[in-house]
Amino acid sequence: MPAAKLFSLMAILIVCLCLQLCDLATTMLFMRHGVGEANPMVATLIRVTAQPAMALVLVKAVGCGLAVYAWRSRRVRFLRRANLFFALCVCWNLLAIAGA
Repeated sequence: MPAAKLFSLMAILIVCLCLQLCDLATTMLFMRHGVGEANPMVATLIRVTAQPAMALVLVKAVGCGLAVYAWRSRRVRFLRRANLFFALCVCWNLLAIAGA
């Protein structure tokens, strides 16, 4: 595989992992401001564990694992769509923080 293509794939993965971290940080921040989690599965996990930080770290770890799997199996389209989705999530979280 050419070095440029490998670098491009690695960059997409790094962006995905960074977006996961940004989503984790902004979600924790808006939850501290009293805004509730919109994802019903994550909200349920938060209630079950009674530890929002642990629940979010678990969800983000799974997300990072899926990103690495997609990267290793060369599912670039999936990673690009995931990056768009999580970039929108981070923007939404920032708007929720600004409105809180």
